[in-house]
Amino acid sequence: MTNSFSPNVPLGQSDLRVTPICLGTMTFGEQVSEPVAHAILDRALERGINFIDTAEMYAVPARKETFGATETIIGNWFAKTRGARQKLVLATKVAGPSRGMPWVREGAGMTAADIVASCDASLKRLQTDVIDLYQIHWPERHVPAFGSMVYDPKQERSVTSILEQLQAFDGLVKAGKVRYIGLSNETPYGVHEFVRLAEQHGLPRIATVQNPYCLLNRTLENGLDETMHRLNVASIPYSPLGFGLLTGKYDKGGTEGPDAPKDGRIARYESVRKQRWGRADALKAARRYNELARDNGLTPTQMALAFTYGNWRVASTIIGVTTQAQLDEDLDAWGTTISPELMAQIDKIRWDMRDPAV
Repeated sequence: MTNSFSPNVPLGQSDLRVTPICLGTMTFGEQVSEPVAHAILDRALERGINFIDTAEMYAVPARKETFGATETIIGNWFAKTRGARQKLVLATKVAGPSRGMPWVREGAGMTAADIVASCDASLKRLQTDVIDLYQIHWPERHVPAFGSMVYDPKQERSVTSILEQLQAFDGLVKAGKVRYIGLSNETPYGVHEFVRLAEQHGLPRIATVQNPYCLLNRTLENGLDETMHRLNVASIPYSPLGFGLLTGKYDKGGTEGPDAPKDGRIARYESVRKQRWGRADALKAARRYNELARDNGLTPTQMALAFTYGNWRVASTIIGVTTQAQLDEDLDAWGTTISPELMAQIDKIRWDMRDPAV
């Protein structure tokens, strides 16, 4: 362990300063037991990480029985670990309209009252008085996300305007329950509209957007990166390892069948295999990237993480782990660089394979 991390990365126009790596926690409560989760949190704090991300709908894969479990586990850790809450920037999310999860929210919309009720419930589970960064997990509007690739206006079921959503967040900020707000799984239109309306009406301005970004999904580069750069909104991407595909663990056995690794989300959960990460083309592309990494003296994990760690588009990369060893491996990858020659080879694979995990 030779690297150290300083909380000196600004999140947009907020006064939040975070480490360039954020600990994602969606495995806590499903793959990861509470004692192991607490040990991972201890280790992250010990290594200097000051930024953690969670959500009301976690653990993942989402089930009624584990709804809110991750926040509860983190809240219990805060309660028993003296000073931990004060050392961390805490991010969580309010779920958007129901996507087949009636235990989260019924119906198509996400009302102002829903936002407030979800915030209050998260605060209680997290055993804290304030959320530093409160994000919309997915848009209230119908947009391409989670494997859907195109916008279809016929599918629009929006019932709460962006202005109404911002007004609800404004009330939470004024009440001292939330410091700053952000978005997730958003489009360039959504980012522009949230910023425009906030500035027009004197409402909270989004600080961050949390979208997928990795070697298997570089759609952030298709215009959203310019939007965020020009509007000074920070990118805090998730899934830099492509749900494990970019670690090399699935290179030989694939994601299903008797030879598939049994410890990964894709192998363990059919619901995950049916999503973007389970596509045959995603595994095919991952194998090419992983081979390229090895040919250049890197592990697949090192190259995949270096792609986001050293990327001008990224403020802080959200990593997800199930063990302390995985956490250390991901943190130790900090400082790995990708040469221009290697980047050219990465771009060539992307040109051939495009973005199979959209």
